[in-house]
Amino acid sequence: MDRIYQNSSIKNEESKLHMRVIAGKAKRLALKTIEGMDTRPTTDRIKETLFNILQQDLYDCYFLDLFSGSGAIGIEALSRGAKEAYFVENNKKAVNCIKENLVFTKLKENAIVMEVDVLTALKRLEDRKIVFSIIFLDPPYHKMLEKEVLKYLQNSSLIDNHTLIIVEAALDTEISYLQEYGYYLEKKKQYKTNQHYFIRKK
Repeated sequence: MDRIYQNSSIKNEESKLHMRVIAGKAKRLALKTIEGMDTRPTTDRIKETLFNILQQDLYDCYFLDLFSGSGAIGIEALSRGAKEAYFVENNKKAVNCIKENLVFTKLKENAIVMEVDVLTALKRLEDRKIVFSIIFLDPPYHKMLEKEVLKYLQNSSLIDNHTLIIVEAALDTEISYLQEYGYYLEKKKQYKTNQHYFIRKK
């Protein structure tokens, strides 16, 4: 999945990779990526590993994809049976990419795309009285944005003790503050260049 780097001077050659939906209703359909921008794609292999872990919890769930990039994570969730997926992204090119991918995969009817910053989106979503089953966030690395989101969510009606929060982060990302915010680490999955933290509220 594409995640936009803010203020990065390094062009990622992998941005030209062809991303696909791996399984479900939209299996094997190609997804557009965000050309001409600095991106951090989550490889199909990592995405497949992630969704193999999530598979039992996906059917009929409410899925929130924060810092959505091209929308590949939320689209994979919809393809595999999520009831609704919410995409939060404040970059116009990325938002257009998400919408095009949703149309191409024929999954737009169960998708809500929000072109705002993440904290604004969370506040607006609280008005909808939704409790999310799964929240995935993949913010730019080393900016502590995941900490801001987790701090906000600790007292939010958007999560309960059953909500699974997945943070994609650099290998050196510290989350020692989890207990202070009322969370616990359920699982950690490391890859060559990044990792997924699986977090729940106590």
